[in-house]
Amino acid sequence: MIKSMTGYGRAEYADEDLKIAVEIKSVNNRYLDIGIKMPRQLGMLEAGIRAELKKYISRGKVDVYITYEDLKEANMQVKYNSKIAGEYLKYLRQMAQEYGLDNDIRVSTLSKYPDVLTMEEEPMDPVQLWDRLRAVVDEAAENFREARVREGEFLRNDLIGKLNEMQGHVDFITERSPQIVAAYRQRLYDKVKELIGDAVIDDSRIVQEVTIYADKVCVDEELVRLQSHIKATREALDGSEGVGRKLDFIAQEMNRESNTILSKSDNLEVSDRAIELKTTVEKVREQIQNIE
Repeated sequence: MIKSMTGYGRAEYADEDLKIAVEIKSVNNRYLDIGIKMPRQLGMLEAGIRAELKKYISRGKVDVYITYEDLKEANMQVKYNSKIAGEYLKYLRQMAQEYGLDNDIRVSTLSKYPDVLTMEEEPMDPVQLWDRLRAVVDEAAENFREARVREGEFLRNDLIGKLNEMQGHVDFITERSPQIVAAYRQRLYDKVKELIGDAVIDDSRIVQEVTIYADKVCVDEELVRLQSHIKATREALDGSEGVGRKLDFIAQEMNRESNTILSKSDNLEVSDRAIELKTTVEKVREQIQNIE
């Protein structure tokens, strides 16, 4: 089972006390990169959130958006800052003395000055908050994972089709390769014989030298390796998740072999097939970039 690196998942929880929503989006990335945007009061839980997400995600650029709303009214409490009040009172008395004014400061007046009395939210118990948040994170991550699995199935089917296409090109070149090498060897032999003319040279030596040069159009090794890479890719697509990096490496090797086959081609028909093979390999490489 393979998974796409693009996905979306969302979940939310609400009761009479609070409301939490978690949204997860991702795009392709070589490594795992998690960015979290959430309210300041949840900052202490960030490490736990990251650890939880890593249970579901191993690769991709992941953006997580968390909203949190405390619905309780009883958690708001008044805070009295005696130090600030004392500062205000000190300077008000100083002003009254310096300018000969009546000191008419009353408690009701002083309480209205900035920061003397403030409304602060009483924080929720961290353990209880984490239990609720983790449940929402897990649900969103599970929905996210399922979306990636569905997209991954489309990727797998598409890649299987492209691998079948590659196999067709490889089979064609494999079938033609012996004939091409033999024809190239014969052309070299005839050319050498023409060049040396009536000179007396051991015919076996000519054959030996011609065979060495004829190897430059032989692609047997490249074809064998390509067959192996196609097989390994099929097995990976039917295996466990998290194979994106492995497939990326295999695709690079496929590209290298197809380039070599094209560069060695000495036959127009095979050259055309080698170009199609290289084009298909490029498509496979692009598609593999989407796999986790």
